[in-house]
Amino acid sequence: MGQQEKVATSLAGTVSEEISASLTAVDAELAHRYPGDPGTRQPVHTVYVPGDTFTSATIRSWGDQALKALDEHAPDAASFAAVLGIPDELAAPVHDRVRAKLEREPVEDLRIDFEDGYGPRPDAEEDEAAARAARLVSEAYGNGTAAPYMGIRMKCMEAAVRDRGIRTTDIFLTGLMRAGGLPDGLVLTLPKVTYPEQVTAFVRLLEAFEQAHGLPSGRLGFEIQIETSQSILAADGTAAVARMIDAAQGRATGLHYGTFDYSACVGVSPAYQASDHPAADHAKAVMQVAAAGTGVRVSDGSTNVLPVGPTHQVHEAWRLHYGLTRRALARAYYQGWDMHPGHLPTRYAAVYTFYREGLEQAAARLAAYVAKAGGDVMDEPATAKALSGYLLRGIDCGALDTGEVARLTGLTRADLDAFASPRRGGLTVTAP
Repeated sequence: MGQQEKVATSLAGTVSEEISASLTAVDAELAHRYPGDPGTRQPVHTVYVPGDTFTSATIRSWGDQALKALDEHAPDAASFAAVLGIPDELAAPVHDRVRAKLEREPVEDLRIDFEDGYGPRPDAEEDEAAARAARLVSEAYGNGTAAPYMGIRMKCMEAAVRDRGIRTTDIFLTGLMRAGGLPDGLVLTLPKVTYPEQVTAFVRLLEAFEQAHGLPSGRLGFEIQIETSQSILAADGTAAVARMIDAAQGRATGLHYGTFDYSACVGVSPAYQASDHPAADHAKAVMQVAAAGTGVRVSDGSTNVLPVGPTHQVHEAWRLHYGLTRRALARAYYQGWDMHPGHLPTRYAAVYTFYREGLEQAAARLAAYVAKAGGDVMDEPATAKALSGYLLRGIDCGALDTGEVARLTGLTRADLDAFASPRRGGLTVTAP
């Protein structure tokens, strides 16, 4: 081992103690504001269905319509891959998994819409629709036909519709409580947030509901929709979206980009309103940085180009949607909106191709990191965390199988969880 080095120090032990004491408040602030990823499944999309058209058959109907579109416009793996440009070696695995997903779990996250997709209605009509939505959601979770995540998008907290939004939220949540309680997959979406004070007001609403029903404080969380320029850049030049996360007091679960409202707000002409417009990229980049480390997840928006009509028109819409989804995934926007059943085949095709084409490289890098082996890439703990997150997202959505990931990495699901997020549990493997 050679000559043993002599170790000498110059600082008194009290220096370290004093520095630590001076940073106690900062340590607490970091732990509070930046707890890291929650360690739960993130859906790859959110499907929006108007409150008056949602039924107990909606989810299955979307899956059946998506399968019908595949049968009509790309009936086999080769034709589907040719339309989208999927590599030959992935054509069959992706096609087979897409079909299996549409048969098993066509929708991962569903939002019953009482905002733009529903519009203004007589109060009695919206009351009844909100109560009906609660009953159907409760029944779906009870009989096993629910999506993993379900909930409503109420009207916003602006003066003209505030009372209506509050009432719909109250009716829906009360209906769930009367039907047996709040399901674990419940999600609420607050749209058109412009000021942090609107977030604070919604927190007050949820607090009041929790108190009325004896629920634990913080049981109800919600997503914040970013649809206005003021939510990105406030009048004083600060990033308002960061203040909105703070105003949510730990209840914010996601930031969802509203493609068309935001585009219109900043003056983008309708023909150019899309999730890959520079204005959209700027807004989502600010959202991403504001949410980083907070446990709040970012979702991309939607496309309004529907895959309907003759085959050549469906193929064009599919290529657009596939490309936008792949673009979003590369930019770490792992969730988006789907507005039509015909979007489901390309949503899952893009997601599955993304995870399957990177499986072997990600697994090899993570295995080398765990084994402290060399290689052509030198990874750090943060990269190991990202690699584990990548593999877990692939498993959760059905792109990857737990067994094949374990075979390639030598790691269990628990090991991956521990690397990906300290909130999932302690490490079960030794890492550099």
